[in-house]
Parts: sequence; C-alpha cells; structure tokens
Amino acid sequence: MTEVVAALIWRDGRFLICQRPAHKARGLLWEFVGGKVEPGETKEQALARECMEELGIDLAVGEPFMEVVHAYPDLTVHLTLFHAAIASGEPQLLEHNDMRFISVEEIPQYDFCPADTEILARLTREYGCTGLPTA
Repeated sequence: MTEVVAALIWRDGRFLICQRPAHKARGLLWEFVGGKVEPGETKEQALARECMEELGIDLAVGEPFMEVVHAYPDLTVHLTLFHAAIASGEPQLLEHNDMRFISVEEIPQYDFCPADTEILARLTREYGCTGLPTA
C-alpha cells in the first residue's frame, strides 16, 4: 500500500484542484495537490514538500479531513486529505497541466481521480448548501 497525502486548500469559498500531467498515470484527471510520503517523512512533512515542489507554496498543514483507501489497477493508495492553508506564495503550475479554485457545486464539471470520489461526496454533503470555509 502506498501512503499518499493531499491538501484541501480553501480560498473565498472555493477549493484548489489540479489537473494531472498528460504523461502520468491518470493523466488529465483532476485531483487535490499532494503526493507520496517518502521514507522518514511524516504525512505533514510530505504534504508540505509536495506543495512546494508542485506549486511553489509554503503550506500550513491542519487536521486530517478524511482518509480513503483506493485500489487502482497499478497500485493501492491510502490517501489522507488534510485541511491546509497557503502560508506564503501564490500557486504556480510547476508540474500540473492546470489548476483552479472551484466551488462545491462545480464538482460535477470535472473528471477526478477515482480515489477522490468519496472525498468529493463528503464535501458535497458538508458544504454543498451551507456555509463554506472562506480561509
């Protein structure tokens, strides 16, 4: 099982999603920014490193929002999605094909990685009609 971390970053009632590069597995699907936990790293350290490498931002990692286990044909991931905030910097496309801040209502307009399905359902349940985080 591969340990993977990702960030739920809110800005003005919208959350950040990134489009995977075309040449990678699950190319051009949308996901939360993040990546694999390397040996010797905590999940929080891995998430901060991945966000610096992929978006050029310093991240303040908060509490976990949700954990999911998903089996892809090529690997099984244990994904931990953390509440997070940009501590400094503005997101840049250093690795991804595209990135956007979207509202919960816009989720159906994007093709996400299958591992994110349960997370997106919970976001819709919890934030679909009521107050959204604004940080």
